Order: sequence, then structure tokens, then C-alpha cells
Amino acid sequence: MISLTLAEIAEIVGGRLHRTDGAPTVTGTVEFDSRRLTPGGLFVALPGENVDGHSFAAAAVAGGAAGVLAAREVDAPAVIAPPLPPGQAHARSVALTGDTDGSGAAVLAALGRLARHVVVELSRRGLIVVGVTGSSGKTSTKDLIAQLLEPLGPTVAPPGSFNNELGHPWTALRADETTRHLVLEMSARGPGHIAELATVAPPRIGVVLNVGTAHIGEFGSREGIARTKGELVEALPEDGVAVLNVDDPLVAEMAGRTRARVVGVGERPDAEIRAEDITLDEHARASFQLVTPGGRAPVRLPLYGEHHVGNALAAAAVALELGSGVDEVAARLSAVERRSARRMEVITRADGVTVLNDSYNANPESVRAALKTLASMTRGEKGGRSWAVLGVMGELGADSVSAHDEIGRLAVRLDIGRLVVVGEDAAAMHHGASHEGSWGEESVLVPDTEAAIRLLREQVEPGDVVLVKASKVAALWRVAEALVADQEDDK
Repeated sequence: MISLTLAEIAEIVGGRLHRTDGAPTVTGTVEFDSRRLTPGGLFVALPGENVDGHSFAAAAVAGGAAGVLAAREVDAPAVIAPPLPPGQAHARSVALTGDTDGSGAAVLAALGRLARHVVVELSRRGLIVVGVTGSSGKTSTKDLIAQLLEPLGPTVAPPGSFNNELGHPWTALRADETTRHLVLEMSARGPGHIAELATVAPPRIGVVLNVGTAHIGEFGSREGIARTKGELVEALPEDGVAVLNVDDPLVAEMAGRTRARVVGVGERPDAEIRAEDITLDEHARASFQLVTPGGRAPVRLPLYGEHHVGNALAAAAVALELGSGVDEVAARLSAVERRSARRMEVITRADGVTVLNDSYNANPESVRAALKTLASMTRGEKGGRSWAVLGVMGELGADSVSAHDEIGRLAVRLDIGRLVVVGEDAAAMHHGASHEGSWGEESVLVPDTEAAIRLLREQVEPGDVVLVKASKVAALWRVAEALVADQEDDK
């Protein structure tokens, strides 16, 4: 971040100084993990479910930190975050820190105020903030945007899906005087959350990918989700840009909710940035013509799955807005890499078994996309058997049974060879597959990840492709990791 004294930080966050005259200057990173602090950094003491960061405050300063942002007094130079007024410590902060008295929420609120100050100051100097939201594809699109913008200037983006009220300000505070682009992924579990994040780091470009059913149990309906996702475009300034996926009607409608200029992306003929002539190779990697007002160019994505076409179009729109040419964008899209783990991560073992590890998280839209990718990868004479190892899709509320049932039926319609449903919470997938026409052992229900691993080890053959996908709570990445580890053990 930019250099600030502890006194300046105290004024910014509305806190008070403790054990310091405020002269020490923060010149390093802002960290809530004391092991990652750089000399001159600021340690953020968060009360956690298992460990209280305040216990590490003195050690952090002894190790070179300039000071501590804390909820209470510690044995080190610190800025003490002010208590929040009653009712302002929203549930996500409390759940994140495991802190029931609100002090963790106060530290997070102070961290947000500090991030806002830094971002606003850097924006005056030319920093462009890009916000990305949607029910699925946020992380992949954020990674694509970052890769397209890096040749244009220093770019900061969060690792993985660090997209909540902790990860958002933490990422924003990675920006400094040299940073030209700040790309932020914005998640929400309820109304108002994206608006809060947009206050922390005011975006100039906002990207909305889709409105699905992720967290529908919290929102009540897709329309409720759309209202919250649209908070991003409402936060854009009049000279900003809203990049909207016009293939999704609920996203297209957001054009009426923003003062910013709207750029439509998608496959529709009226999309300003669109894809034409989409084809998939034998590994489900898409090629298409990128069509823009400034011309067209061929793109061959090295990523697995047709759903990445929409993500690529959104990234292209951002890069074009910030000065890239069409040929430049097409060439960079054709050379991008997958940066975040457990998202369409393809590993082929020495024996020819391919593991498609998409186990980071799951909702109905992303599972459908993954199943279609699996079907494409095993289509044709040389294709082995397709295996879909699926677990629960969380936070679907009253729609949970029907959503899982539909996924099971889709697996049959796509002619997926074997469906392994993991856990009783996902049993409706197995029942849906059975009712759709699955027979024998085409679909099986196993109780846990260990049972799934045993089954796969016994029955997977060379040439088979195994998709592993579920919400985080199912921890199905253990299945993918076991299959990959089997290859290492055989060496």
C-alpha cells in the first residue's frame, strides 16, 4: 500500500494510538497472517475461531512490523479500532472471525476504511479498479482480466477466490503507487454485501457475468440474486463502464440500473463484444472469432470448457476499454493460463486416466458446465469412459432437492458413463439419474469421500476421464488429490 504513519492510519480508521506516538511508518504489506509480514508491514490482529491474532501482535512487531491494527490493547505499538455501533457488525464478519462480541467485525471495518482511503488516493493518480461479480465464473474471469491487463501496466488481483469482506480490502491494500489496475472479485451472501465491497474499493469498471442459483437459499429467488449482483453497476461512476453479459436476461436488465456506459458481451448478434463460430476440440477447448466494433480476430482458448468463452469475452471487453487492440487481446487470450487451483484443473496420469479437478466449489450452473465439458472430452471413438464424481451443492434452500435431482437427470441425458454421488445430502442426484433411466451401476451413491476413492481405484481404467466437483463443504478435492497421488505413488 502507500506509506502511512500509524498516526495517519489511526485518523483514517477513527481509532486510537496505543504504546506509540504514531511516528512509525507502514511501508510493507498489510497481513493478518504474521508469517507473511514484510519489514515495515502492518499486522491485522483478527480474533479467529481457533487462534486469536492478538496473541501474535508483539511477535509481529518484534519481527519487523511497524505496528498492529487491533481490537483491543496489546503489548506492541498499535492502532485500536473503534467499537462498532450496535447492529453494525453484520453476520458475515462475525462468522468469519468466530468473534461474538463484535471486536473482529470492528477490525474488519477499520481495515475496510483503510483500504478505501488507499484506493481513493491511488485512483486520483490513475489507478483503475475493475470489479467482477456473478453466480459462477468470477474467479476464472478475474484471472483472465488480470492476464490481459498485466502487459498494460502493473496489475493486482486476489489469489484464488479471496473475495469477501476480508479478502477484498486485503487485496486492495496490495496496490501501491506503481499499480495501474486493481482487479477485484466480489462475492455476496446477502443483499447489500456487494454495495459494501464497492464502498471499500470504488470500481470504475464493473463486470457482471450471470445470475444463477448459487446461495439462493440466502436470497430467496434469482431475482433477489440479480438485485444484489446489480449493486456493482449501481456503484459505477458516470464515466465508468458496465460490462454486462447480454445472453443472461437478468444481467442485461441491469443496463437500466447504472449511470455508466454499458458494453454488452455474449453470443447474441447485438452484443458489442461477441463470439462467433464457436468450436470445441477433442479436449473441450474452445476456438471462436472475437468480434468487436474495432475488428475481429481468431481466439483459441487453452482452457477446458465452452463456458470459458463468456468469461473470455468479459475479459476482452475490459482490456479493449483500457487500450488493448483486438489482435492483442486475441493473442493474449490464446496464451492464458489457469491460475487458480481446483478450477477445471486437468491432469492426465501416466496410465492415461485424466482427472478433471473442478472441486473448489459448485452450484447448479457450474456443475452443468462441468458435465458438458466432461461429455465433450469423452466424445468420439477414442474417448474413454466418463466419470462424474459429484457431491452436495450447498446453500440452495428449498430448491436443493429439485436442483440435485435435475443434475442427476442431466448426467444421464449427456450420456455420462458413471455417476458417483458422494454423501446423503446429494442423494437426490442419484435418484434423479435413476428416474431418468440410469440402470445397474451407472449411478451409485456412496457415503463419503473414502468410499468414492475406493470405488474409483477399483474400477477406473486407462483412458477414462474423471470429473470431481462439489461445494467446499463436501471436501471432494480429496478424491481428485488421491487419484493424482496414485500416479505419483506408481512412479
